[in-house]
Amino acid sequence: MFTSALRKMSTTGTRGYKVAVLGASGGIGQPLSLLMKLDPRVTELSLFDVVRTPGVAADISHCCTPAKVSGHVGMEEINNALTGCKVVVIPAGVPRKPGMTRDDLFNTNAGIVMGLAEACATSCPDAMFLVISNPVNSTVPIFAETLKKHGVYNPRKLFGVTTLDVVRANTFVAENQGLDVMNTNVRVIGGHAGTTILPLLSQVPGAKFSPEDVAALTHRIQFGGDEVVKAKDGAGSATLSMAYAGQTFASKLLAAISGEPNVVECAFVENTLTAAPFFSTPVRLGPNGVEEVLHYGTLSAAEQATLDAMIPDLVAQAKKGVEFVKGSK
Repeated sequence: MFTSALRKMSTTGTRGYKVAVLGASGGIGQPLSLLMKLDPRVTELSLFDVVRTPGVAADISHCCTPAKVSGHVGMEEINNALTGCKVVVIPAGVPRKPGMTRDDLFNTNAGIVMGLAEACATSCPDAMFLVISNPVNSTVPIFAETLKKHGVYNPRKLFGVTTLDVVRANTFVAENQGLDVMNTNVRVIGGHAGTTILPLLSQVPGAKFSPEDVAALTHRIQFGGDEVVKAKDGAGSATLSMAYAGQTFASKLLAAISGEPNVVECAFVENTLTAAPFFSTPVRLGPNGVEEVLHYGTLSAAEQATLDAMIPDLVAQAKKGVEFVKGSK
């Protein structure tokens, strides 16, 4: 089925793009790179990491899809990896381990993300940047502030990828309600950590949730990452589902860039819907990236209370990212 769709798009003049994955050798990066190789809109797939990238690139390059794959290892090769990119997907950084919060990741991943943002500002300032590296609530502001220092920040082209929250919500809600998961689309707004994740269950068409369902589903969507870390017994985090979610958003963005109309996805972007500088909400995507930030709609009383409670956290986490950049030499 996929192969026939790929051939159809290949023969109808679908426009192609260079896409880079930064952190391509990691637990998210490898499956994400493989999935991006399958996207017919990707004509050049540039894989970057500080170790093992040539081997990952060689392996993926054997897959019989049109994208040409290159591997780049070490910061001395990052310019070649990024030059000419339309989209840059960034899963780089250390993964979560048992007992770790996203804040625990900050000290390590903040510096990694800032360094990659510096390289992007120099090598592909007009690209669209998709940040997966946690903690997203802080790393996206870090990326923005770094681009600002170079005078190349465009808020329409920077996204925090919160798609995994939507993917989980769709899966768990469909299971709970007996719905077709392929036709289930739950809006998830806020941030990308714990109680800053707010699934809008009150807006799911035709669903009938008990109060117990709402509480259990909301908690499971918010802390789905912990569920995976525990199940893997210390051997990893939510890498495969995150790769799937990252590819889902990246491919939707590529479709929108190519001119496909009415592509709407939730993403953590700069907006003025709340007091938080960055907030995940439905966004209409297009050739320029964010074409329109959409309002999240009417909330239940419980959802509104959760939203009100999370805003100070989102503000503080964004400030932490900004101050990290301003405090760096």
